[in-house]
Amino acid sequence: MKSTYIRKIKYAAAPLAIGLGLISVPSFAQEAADAAEEDGAAIVVTGSRISVNGLTSPSPLQTLSEGSIEQSGVVNLQELLLENPAFGTPGISRTNSNFSTASAGAATVDLRNLGSARTLVLVNGRRFVAGVPGSSSVDLNTIPTQFIDRVDILTGGASAVYGSDAVAGVVNIIYKTDFEGIEAGGQVGIAEEGDDLRRQADLTFGGSFSDGRGKFMTHLGYSKEGAVFSRDREISAIDQFFTRDPDNFFKIRQPFFSSFAPQGRFFNAPGVSVGTFDANNKFILGFSTNGDATRPADGFNRSAFRTIAIPTERYLLATNASYDVSDDIEVFFEGTYAKTKTKTELEPFPLDSADVFKATGGFFNIENRQLDADGKPTGAIVVNPFVPAQLLALLKDNNGDGLRDVAFTRRLSDVALRGNRANRDTFRILGGARGGLFGDWKWDAFYSYGETSESQVSSGQFNVVNLRNALNVKRDAAGKLVCADLDAQEDGCVPVNIFGRNTISADALRFIDAPGFLSTITTQKLAGVNAYGTLGNLFGAGDIGLAVGAEYRDEFSLSEFDALQQAGLNGGNAIPRTVGSFDVYELYGEVNVPLLSETFIHSLSLTGAGRISDYSTVGKTYSYNGGVDFSPVEDIRLTAIWARSTRAPNINELFSPPSQNFPTGLIDPCEGVTAATAGKLGEVCRSFAGVNANIAQNGKFTLNQADLQGISGFDRGNPLLGEEKGDSFTARLIINPRSIDALRNFGFTASYYNIRVKDAIVSTPRQFILDQCFKQGEQSFCDFIKRRAAPEGSNSAGSLDEIDSAVTNSGGLKAEGLDFTATYTQEVFSGRLNLSLSYTHLLDGFVIPLPGSDKDFFAGEIGAAKDKFFVSANYSINKVDLTLRGTFIGESFLDDQFLAGFEVERNDPRARIPAEFYADAQIRYRAADEFEFFVGVDNLLGNDPTVIPSGLPGNTTGAETDAGTYDAIGRRFYFGTKLRF
Repeated sequence: MKSTYIRKIKYAAAPLAIGLGLISVPSFAQEAADAAEEDGAAIVVTGSRISVNGLTSPSPLQTLSEGSIEQSGVVNLQELLLENPAFGTPGISRTNSNFSTASAGAATVDLRNLGSARTLVLVNGRRFVAGVPGSSSVDLNTIPTQFIDRVDILTGGASAVYGSDAVAGVVNIIYKTDFEGIEAGGQVGIAEEGDDLRRQADLTFGGSFSDGRGKFMTHLGYSKEGAVFSRDREISAIDQFFTRDPDNFFKIRQPFFSSFAPQGRFFNAPGVSVGTFDANNKFILGFSTNGDATRPADGFNRSAFRTIAIPTERYLLATNASYDVSDDIEVFFEGTYAKTKTKTELEPFPLDSADVFKATGGFFNIENRQLDADGKPTGAIVVNPFVPAQLLALLKDNNGDGLRDVAFTRRLSDVALRGNRANRDTFRILGGARGGLFGDWKWDAFYSYGETSESQVSSGQFNVVNLRNALNVKRDAAGKLVCADLDAQEDGCVPVNIFGRNTISADALRFIDAPGFLSTITTQKLAGVNAYGTLGNLFGAGDIGLAVGAEYRDEFSLSEFDALQQAGLNGGNAIPRTVGSFDVYELYGEVNVPLLSETFIHSLSLTGAGRISDYSTVGKTYSYNGGVDFSPVEDIRLTAIWARSTRAPNINELFSPPSQNFPTGLIDPCEGVTAATAGKLGEVCRSFAGVNANIAQNGKFTLNQADLQGISGFDRGNPLLGEEKGDSFTARLIINPRSIDALRNFGFTASYYNIRVKDAIVSTPRQFILDQCFKQGEQSFCDFIKRRAAPEGSNSAGSLDEIDSAVTNSGGLKAEGLDFTATYTQEVFSGRLNLSLSYTHLLDGFVIPLPGSDKDFFAGEIGAAKDKFFVSANYSINKVDLTLRGTFIGESFLDDQFLAGFEVERNDPRARIPAEFYADAQIRYRAADEFEFFVGVDNLLGNDPTVIPSGLPGNTTGAETDAGTYDAIGRRFYFGTKLRF
């Protein structure tokens, strides 16, 4: 006889499962339990490793069914998960990562707004290799959507059951099994604006062999999502910036062009601009970045070259197989392979002569002394022949060598657009066996190996050394333009002319062009053995369930840029390689103890779990939980669970070298400070020489456009990090009135969660660093700040140049809220109506950057609205299915740290972003059992996102809104078919 413990749960048997976007656990678990009892099978619900009849999870759980995936029309699972109100804005998605130097276009998820590092993604209950190097974040691009049977979403600490990273919860993706036959599908979609072309095709086939002892299933999938460019959306077509007016934060200054223009801008003294070139490459005096009543704009519109949605192409393979070696032993195999191709595109490189001539403050000599045959100066002066006479007459000596020099900024439109093309390959193989021990005890053992590799080529960069030599130009004895340095000539140096638009020759471009290269590899080795069964009916209420097991995991990651990038010689930052590894040995145990059953109450049971982990990096960690499951009557359950979760630092957090970031939404506390400003603020601000120079020049510390756009900084890892500890409490009320015929198809849950993280691994917020330095006078924070002495291209000194940040265990986190779900199904007019609702209210959420510091609240801010809900209505009649889906994102506010810089209170109405409601619709028609087709519309109402202009926190560069939270693409249409044989 074939073992029944591997029986697949058939969702078609569950009346609430058909067509619902969200299925509450009471219905799912009870239907599964009923089915299991009919044939003696045992089941496992996500949240526990114990397999016993009728067991349901005491932790809050929602389930996305196969039907909900089909009715959404999504290409990527991330799109569907983000509709669930339990999820916050993802760290990486197709619409918010165009400016990422690596992992652009990946798809991650973030439960409870606690970060993707605290959300554990599983496949079939086991870990999956990370898709983002140095992290634990799984790239959902690697998951074949049409191969998914269901997705279980478990919120609350689950480290005792599943190990590290499950602080906020678990997303468990369950693949299909037991498929026989062939199924083929295809889908095409396009945005109303004519872009975002989406295509996907899939083929699934499976069957059995050896008289039913073996079975297999294979899925092949392909999808391609097209680009959406900033220039093709009204709100993002032109560079803009917020007005810095606290009475109207969302009022924009447009245009707000960049002063780094393709024709160049030239300076004859530090910060003193003298001119540029017109459309005919004739030198003209002055420079008007945004234009005025008498002069057109000389600046550059970066938005004309930026991307909102990254084109993404995927090839997917997933397979599983099993074989009954004997009546009690089964071997099994799982395999997944995904190839993902992405392409980012943004404006050309903004070159500052300071990037090339750092030693001379950004100035390079346009005059050189003539050398004799022996290489000795003769005293004669040689002038760079590219310099126009009008500009030459305005130049002087800035470095004391008696030779005239010039500084400049220039957009390198001649070279290429910046961006990268990335190929990511992920594969994972898993093999194992399972069987019976004695009585009802079972065992399983497995080993898996997963690997993600990435090969990335970037464009638009240049070789700093070559450009430095190519700018130093003279005429040789024959009158030919050559590079002045003889060694450079031997290396093939070709003179570069930066005086005007499109003046760099093709040969010169080949000499200075320096494509960037990035290679990454992430590997995961995972092994485990488990045993689970019962210990007898000790209290007369049912068998005690027990699960024990051991696991081993080895993680490795390497990210390595090319030699020029590592040395900082391609116009960008020096980014050293990031490499690191760790392994961990773990033991766990879990118990479920029924205390009462069918007495004066329906049931009462206790659960508990514990895990000991020994990391090669942080040593031993301990996770544990305890819960109670109480049913006063059959139709009502009350559950509660207390949990201690741990999360060990990942490889990036431990070993990442300094890497550059370009933060937005920062307010300089020194703005407006004068020579007479009293107190700590005035004292600390004036301790910076550049700030004093600025005050002397302007009467008060003043910032211009270039200053506002030019803040950078470096993020660093910390090898001394320890583990973080999360304490969570979750309580749940479940009402499923199966004993009342009129309400049998109604399900309701109400949940409360409170997750606190101690010793949280956080990067200290940059606004916090600024405020601690300048307002509190904390020198340790001032050490993270670098101000400009006299920035080229600026009329003011002292502006913020770099603000560094590093990860530490000094932080704290909290997320507290309420979840409500409701499902109902009813026969209506000879058809079936299915309704589903999921609602989350965020009561509290904050980060504590340092022990004793004020809370930095995120609850209610952009990306973490206090109120979110998802609603779905599906009506099926005859051969037609109609689905309407809606997602509500409540009103949100700008970041409170940003508002504090304007002395505006958090949640001030002036900083409010209105609520959004997105509606989607789909119609499916089953022409026959073997054929159906469907059409759908996303963003049915055509909502335009609220403009969050550059300079405001929450802005996604290029989208002019928070493109990870709000729909920046607009109304989209799709249609598709499915064939079955």
